[in-house]
Amino acid sequence: MTTTPRILSLAIAAGLTSAAFGAKSAELQPLLAKAGAGTVNESFNAEALSKQWTAAKGDWQVRDGALVGREKKEDEHAAVLTLAQPNHNSIIRFSFKLDGTDGLALSFNHAKGHLFRVSIGAEGVTIATDKDKKDADSKSEQLGKAAGKFEQGQWYTMLVEVQGTKVSVQSDNGVKVEGSHASLDVDKTGYRFVMRGAAVVLDDVKAWEVNP
Repeated sequence: MTTTPRILSLAIAAGLTSAAFGAKSAELQPLLAKAGAGTVNESFNAEALSKQWTAAKGDWQVRDGALVGREKKEDEHAAVLTLAQPNHNSIIRFSFKLDGTDGLALSFNHAKGHLFRVSIGAEGVTIATDKDKKDADSKSEQLGKAAGKFEQGQWYTMLVEVQGTKVSVQSDNGVKVEGSHASLDVDKTGYRFVMRGAAVVLDDVKAWEVNP
């Protein structure tokens, strides 16, 4: 049977619409690096956070097998959750659901402070270096940006790879973005989840070393 252009267009549109939605714990294959030994495997099945996690700002509570983060007004600061897993090159995958938050970021620090972050908003993903708070002339530099829809109340899965000076980010709703900067090729102190707004839900956080 011959498919008419109009039917073909509708089929493509339907496929694009379904691809825009993500899922929890989706399998994503690394594009930049090769996964080595696993370093983190957290499904938040315990009643409280393990010692590997530190709630630096905000309120972070395990609820029904997932982690709910909320900004606290009295902090006058974004909610920050630190995962103490030092790394240099690494791969990290996590599932998230925006629940009234203005945005979510995965932030990387080094020994001297902030380094760079992957910021997730309703309209897409941005990779950018962080400003050095100790240097008045320092500025954030955007390394990459990709458009994509992240709906409230919908689960998505994201994979972030760091190898040397390069970063690769992909989400199961089809968003992909890469960036590079010489400053990224340093030891990192761990991972930080940063959010503003009502709430964000995290689950199934996994991380790996990178094989040479």
